[in-house]
Amino acid sequence: MSDTHWQALDPRVTLLWRVQGVLRTLVGVAPLGVGVVLGLTFVFSLQPALIAGGVLLALALLQAVTWPSFSWRAFRYAVRDDALLVQQGVLFQHTVAIPRHRIQHADLRQGPIDRAWGLTTLVVFTAAGAGLDASIPGLDEDVAEALRDLLLKDTRPGEGGV
Repeated sequence: MSDTHWQALDPRVTLLWRVQGVLRTLVGVAPLGVGVVLGLTFVFSLQPALIAGGVLLALALLQAVTWPSFSWRAFRYAVRDDALLVQQGVLFQHTVAIPRHRIQHADLRQGPIDRAWGLTTLVVFTAAGAGLDASIPGLDEDVAEALRDLLLKDTRPGEGGV
């Protein structure tokens, strides 16, 4: 894979992931923290319970703010003549290689926060896959459209594509 030219995601995606992580933390972990505080007040006094809940929330927020930088550095993709390569994973790296002639279609997806930052996720499907086969988040809208068009440009009927 030495001839592979790896591409990074748009750096703005780290801010997007941080905002999403903080929102998930406030919606998911904060109620859990309230439950921990209430549960611990039956065993301990209120002060240690509040400290435990605060530490839980602080650790969750710290993770939500720091982890996106690691994820961004670990995520990369490459388009070769024969395949699309997608590599991700901070602790455990996972690389997917999709032969270009097997790509059936590709979608561009944006949520409301993605749109606010001008970012798009490219989702690639093959005919053999039961679901999506690869996803590249955090692409600039123009880059995502160009990448989609490039991947579908050489897809010809009779060669695995449609």
